Amino acid sequence: MTIEPKTLCDSLRLHAAGKPQATALRHADATISYHALNETSTDLAQWFLNQGLRPGDRVAVCSLNSIELVQAYFGIFKAGLIAVTLNTRLKADEIRYLLAHAQPRIAFCEARLIPTLQEAGAAFPIFSRLPDHTAASADCRELPAVGADHPAVIVYTSGTTARPKGVVHTQGSHFQKGLKGARMSQHVPDQVRLCILPMMHVSGLWFLAMAVYEGSPMILLSSFEAGTALDAIERFGCTTTGGLPTMILSMVEEQARRPRRVSSLRSVIAGGDVVSPTLQDRFLDHFGTELLELYAMTEMCAICANPAGASRRGSAGLPMEGIDVRVVDLQDRDVPEGEIGELVIRGSSACVGYWNDPGTTQAAMGDGWVHTGDLGSRDTDGFIWFKGRKKEIIIRAGSNISPQEVEEAIYKHPAVLEVGVIGVPDPVTAERVAAFVVLREGHAVSASELRQFAGQHIADYKLPEEIRFLDDLPKNPVGKIQRRALKEMLLTQRPPESCP
Repeated sequence: MTIEPKTLCDSLRLHAAGKPQATALRHADATISYHALNETSTDLAQWFLNQGLRPGDRVAVCSLNSIELVQAYFGIFKAGLIAVTLNTRLKADEIRYLLAHAQPRIAFCEARLIPTLQEAGAAFPIFSRLPDHTAASADCRELPAVGADHPAVIVYTSGTTARPKGVVHTQGSHFQKGLKGARMSQHVPDQVRLCILPMMHVSGLWFLAMAVYEGSPMILLSSFEAGTALDAIERFGCTTTGGLPTMILSMVEEQARRPRRVSSLRSVIAGGDVVSPTLQDRFLDHFGTELLELYAMTEMCAICANPAGASRRGSAGLPMEGIDVRVVDLQDRDVPEGEIGELVIRGSSACVGYWNDPGTTQAAMGDGWVHTGDLGSRDTDGFIWFKGRKKEIIIRAGSNISPQEVEEAIYKHPAVLEVGVIGVPDPVTAERVAAFVVLREGHAVSASELRQFAGQHIADYKLPEEIRFLDDLPKNPVGKIQRRALKEMLLTQRPPESCP
């Protein structure tokens, strides 16, 4: 009788027994089968225990995507340890806080990043290569029983408004993310997943969870580069991938410049930020398939998705299987259809809290619902419409303005590559609208021309009073546009071109 898996380790063992020689991972020219991944991760789990670690201890992990990183993750999970993900782009000062907060006892880290960890004050062993099979299994120990409710990973938020929070996912919630994601992204027997997202972040871990849940091969890129991603799709016949809108935009630009054969793609997920309808149109033109819009957050990963064939473009989609979404007012009362409120969520793939922070955990999810801090509405058919972050909504002379709505109006101009919109303090109107724009190579447009163009699509009171042109927009370590950095830039520097 087949035992129903409840964790990703269960799924790995199941596929290792059922199809041992099937490819689990491919990175560059290296591959590993499900059997080998299961065996090497078991050896590594025993090695961790041989070092004196015990279930519940933390292991810091800091690496670009690789087969070794996945082996490390599963070794950590099987030993009942907790992986603490450290983004590879962080500096020593940023890592210092995370190490003090999570208190790891050992680290798996790329060799080039070891000096950064040491500068951050790491006072524990750091290994950059996995121990070989003989060394790892020299003193075999019985692995601990690890259930679905055991903490598996601490993923730190990007910290755009305050100190990063350590989001704790269990073995079970991590498994549920894979289950829900595989069903959402049209799981088929010949699925080949391409992971262009960093597995230091919940989004990359989600792609790993989907692949291991369904037992499909996954192609790993060390880091994202649009041309390399398109080459991988063409070479390996990848059927699905996903990334932030900024990453999808880069792929569209590269495909327009030098087309690859991408007909194998069946679904491409775009989430982590608002997906511009203009970007969706361009993606369909160049790839022949529609983007699958996704609403997600670190605390649960995928929450809502626009179903294939029944999408409502511009919406966040419908709640995924097993996930409840409410739209509430300041007193946590449900608001009527069409009205804006805070999105609160619950489900089996939700995190269990914030590491070593009971106060924040109680405030954010003490009633069983995760309070997202996102604003949205629900239409009569149940589709959720994202309206922005509570702290990002611009209030100008008493009127609420969504930065995303202004951005989309500017995105429609053919000269615009990227845009970020913010509100900045104003003594008369409380806030004024400011836009930062990156132009396409070889294109030109003035601020006044751009403002006049946007005025064809949105009301005058929503138009930016100031427009600044940049070579690049500031982004956080996972590639999301940082509006806080834009605001600081505008408050400390005079923009070179403003709108009258």
